[in-house]
Amino acid sequence: MTTVERTQVFLLPDLGEGLSEAEIVEWRVAVGDVVTVDQSVVEVETAKAVVDVPCPYAGRVVALHGAAGEVRPVGQPLITIAPLDGAGPDDQEPAGHATYREEERAGSGNVLIGYGTGHGGSGRRRRRPRLAVAPEPTAAPPASAVATSPAAPTSAAAPSGPAGPAAGSPRAALVISPIVRRLARESGVDLATVRGSGPGGVIRRADVAVALAEASTDATARLAAVPDAPAAHVGLPPAGEQDVVIPLTGIRKVIADKLSRSRREIPEVTIWVDVDATALLATRAAINAATPDAPVSILALLARICLSGLRRYPQLNAHVDTEAQRIVQSAGVHLGIAAQTDRGLLVPVLRDAQRLTTRELAAELAATTAAARAGTLPPARLTGGTFTLNNYGVFGVDGSTPIINHPEAALLGVGRIVDKPWVVDGQLAVRKVTQLSLTFDHRVCDGGVAGGFLRHVADCVEQPALLVANV
Repeated sequence: MTTVERTQVFLLPDLGEGLSEAEIVEWRVAVGDVVTVDQSVVEVETAKAVVDVPCPYAGRVVALHGAAGEVRPVGQPLITIAPLDGAGPDDQEPAGHATYREEERAGSGNVLIGYGTGHGGSGRRRRRPRLAVAPEPTAAPPASAVATSPAAPTSAAAPSGPAGPAAGSPRAALVISPIVRRLARESGVDLATVRGSGPGGVIRRADVAVALAEASTDATARLAAVPDAPAAHVGLPPAGEQDVVIPLTGIRKVIADKLSRSRREIPEVTIWVDVDATALLATRAAINAATPDAPVSILALLARICLSGLRRYPQLNAHVDTEAQRIVQSAGVHLGIAAQTDRGLLVPVLRDAQRLTTRELAAELAATTAAARAGTLPPARLTGGTFTLNNYGVFGVDGSTPIINHPEAALLGVGRIVDKPWVVDGQLAVRKVTQLSLTFDHRVCDGGVAGGFLRHVADCVEQPALLVANV
């Protein structure tokens, strides 16, 4: 039997619910490399997450099907492996490849459906940071091209003293995400001039955006400082400057498609109310003072209040089945929490949230949002929600008219909590005030139900004792 006849073709596996394709981000191996069973061979980006794909075959790579940036459908060839000369399918990896294998197997923590790691443990691993060294610049970069961040740890600063590099020498840019590297390449940003704000100085997508904005501002300032520059040209980019083109792919494409579909299909209405959250903040403080080792967040209390409201108004915990022409009210509340991440807006789901205590809600919310921002949530955790809670107050805004997370029927938004004048028992006082907004699908209910739900939530925020009476 010839080597060609014994080659094994690994097809792109099923990457999760509803995912039919994936974009190749970076190949971990090249033609001619020796791979072992369950070694990570490629990193791909789906509509839900960035995933390392392990190969179930051992041998030598003879073909890579697809280049970086190419979209591959599920079930199509991904990599072709030929056995080593004289090696059988059950042979162990060659000596000297153990270290290589451990380095290459470091993954994003996402487990592929039908492709386990074949080893014990939790199955969640952290990818080791990879150093991407930018080409040596021909001249020292201008100070304005370096994006600084007050949140950047001191360990990310350039070292000083005899052990540090000489001034003007190239600096190794610490980049974990290939998406960041691609964005920098497409935007023309030199990663060696960017100071990362992530843990240990890791460069994030936001750092590239800041560097690009500062470079543009600096160019505009230089143009404005030219004495003979025509007044009409002040504020315009220099001649030859090109637009930044960011492909609408991956998570960004899914967000665009889903929100566009929501706008097309759902006749949504938004109602809102200002509420006095002083008592809610006092309740949280009392809970955390009693058990400081297990703190409860305001978001967890708001989630508990939403669950109470959905128990009273189940019409909002539903979706419209347009094909069957029916409204389906869900038996359990699968609570979605809108979370802003470096990869865009994600909505991780807490399944059967109504079964959790308030402390369990707080712990689960903290763990879930942290995993979403780290990119370690499996795709299944990002689908199947029945109601979404969106805390846009973290962005310092008071109100919003959000778009419903299709195919859900409602979304509750919470603005920032600020000191405002408020009338209490006929007297003017300074209270902690926030705005609640409810966006709902008018097909599933009318204003009476939506208004009743929002009023119930507002009453529980102002008088947390009402929440206890209904739990």
